[in-house]
Amino acid sequence: MPQLPEGLTARPLTPEDVDAAAALLAAAEPLDRTGEHEDADDLREWWVNDRVDLRSDGLAVCGPDGDLAGWATAVSTGGVRDGFRVWLEGRVHPAHRGRGIGRCLLDWQVGRGAELHRREHPEAEGRLLVSVSPAMTALEGLVRRAGFTPERWYSDMERPLTGLPEVPAVPGVELVPFTWDRDEEVRLAHNTAFAGHFGSLERDEVSWRAWFTGQKAFRPELSVLALADGAVIGYVLAYVFDADTRATGARQSYLGQIGVLPGARGQGIASVAIAAALRAAAVDGCATAGLQVDTANATGAPALYRRMGFATVRTRTEWAYSLSPVG
Repeated sequence: MPQLPEGLTARPLTPEDVDAAAALLAAAEPLDRTGEHEDADDLREWWVNDRVDLRSDGLAVCGPDGDLAGWATAVSTGGVRDGFRVWLEGRVHPAHRGRGIGRCLLDWQVGRGAELHRREHPEAEGRLLVSVSPAMTALEGLVRRAGFTPERWYSDMERPLTGLPEVPAVPGVELVPFTWDRDEEVRLAHNTAFAGHFGSLERDEVSWRAWFTGQKAFRPELSVLALADGAVIGYVLAYVFDADTRATGARQSYLGQIGVLPGARGQGIASVAIAAALRAAAVDGCATAGLQVDTANATGAPALYRRMGFATVRTRTEWAYSLSPVG
């Protein structure tokens, strides 16, 4: 446990903390302006599953009366391609900022991340990752001083669901909604489509269903599959986050995963699948659509999304801390 300022104590994070952790995020959002509004159910899905040992992978910092002053997690993403990745997330309540709590939490996260690296994939290079939104200047300074370096930039993009593009026919390609009998086929297609992408991981069945199609926010009826000869060659998976709707007053279809198999690229399949997903969302009553894209995406995705009417609303910086292979 880290050494904390007087009057504060640290203990393992538990599933019973999700309500307080979500309330802390809500209190911090006006300052941090991440654009995310996770509620207790969202945190529970991310923290309480077969991929996370929350009591070991999470830390709670409490004030004298037991209130949650801050929390942090270090979550392994599972597989390894070009390195073993651990996501470091956390927040300090605005009323407790400026006391050194963030530095203590980050020190703990780096230690826990290194432990996960040694335990799960010591033979690979380790990468501890922190996502920093533009307004989080204090966090940016904190990770910089801790030895992290900016590694990647991701744009959050949105568009209104008006003036939608047409859905032209692609010869030999059929567009259909997602159905559960194709869930495993879509998982395998996703692994193939993203095999060469920076930071992409091989998604096993556990992580796929814990963090993708198993989420309560996943909307199969708003998701689109592109089929050729009866097989999945492309997909757009859509999510509607109820907490975001409550916070913003606008229902958004978030296009979380978009991919086309390498052999099927260059035919406009991504464009027509996205156009179909936008129209499905509009019919369902959504006001906007959103997505996130790596600004250095080698497939030209940022330009495609701009042509589809999306515009950048913020760009997050991914900071990385490198761990050398062990043994």
